[in-house]
Amino acid sequence: MTTTIELTVPVPPARVWELWTTPEGISAWWAPDGFRTDVTTLELRPGGELVYTMTAVAPEQIAFMEQNGMPLATRSVKYFDEIDEPARLSYRSVIDFVPDHEPYEHLTVVELDPTATGTRVVMRVEAMHDEVWTARLVGGRRNELANLAALVASE
Repeated sequence: MTTTIELTVPVPPARVWELWTTPEGISAWWAPDGFRTDVTTLELRPGGELVYTMTAVAPEQIAFMEQNGMPLATRSVKYFDEIDEPARLSYRSVIDFVPDHEPYEHLTVVELDPTATGTRVVMRVEAMHDEVWTARLVGGRRNELANLAALVASE
């Protein structure tokens, strides 16, 4: 099953692409509320890696992580599959942070379509291993896109 999330932002696709594919851009909006993202590796090419650390920084996120036996900082790895600047980006996330679950990869596809007033962002995310984690993922991705919208609105 795939979930589609859509958003339109008032900037051209090239600006959205820059925010999605540079360490500075990713660090500015990628994390859900209450988390911080620090990029350590970004190889923007098919087969290239994106490595970053996401750290819980707000009290409620810290409490959630602790209650679920998860570390406050998680190193994350993604592998780029498709790079079509500035229109399409796909990557596989390594899901290795779920307690008592074997690691696996999860696909996300992002399409950036120009509109008369900016860019229509379409994000397609595969389901995770169960409904609870899929709902968390979709909620987190919706929050991230809201952060992206807020960032470009403030520019």
